[in-house]
Amino acid sequence: MLGISADSVFAHKVWAESLKLSYPLLSDFNNEVAKKYGIFRDENYADQVRLANERAIFVVDKQGILRYIDVHDIREAPALEPILKVLEDLEK
Repeated sequence: MLGISADSVFAHKVWAESLKLSYPLLSDFNNEVAKKYGIFRDENYADQVRLANERAIFVVDKQGILRYIDVHDIREAPALEPILKVLEDLEK
C-alpha cells in the first residue's frame, strides 16, 4: 500500500504521523495523478501562484477498484475515521 500526495515533504510527514501510516507517501509533484482522476484545478492568479481550492482522497484496492473518495475544501481537515475504516477493511 502507498499514498500519493501533491503536498510538501513536511505535510507528508505530518499526515503520515497523524494516521500512523506504515506505508510510504509518494509525491504527485507534477499533478499527473490528480489530472488522471479529474480533480486537478490549475488556477493562476495575478501573482502567478497556483492555489488549490480542494483536497481529494482516493483509496484504490490491489485490484485497482476505487473503494473510497472524499473531495473537500482545502481548508477543511478530512474526517479520519472513514478513511481508517476503509484501510482497515482492505487489510482483512
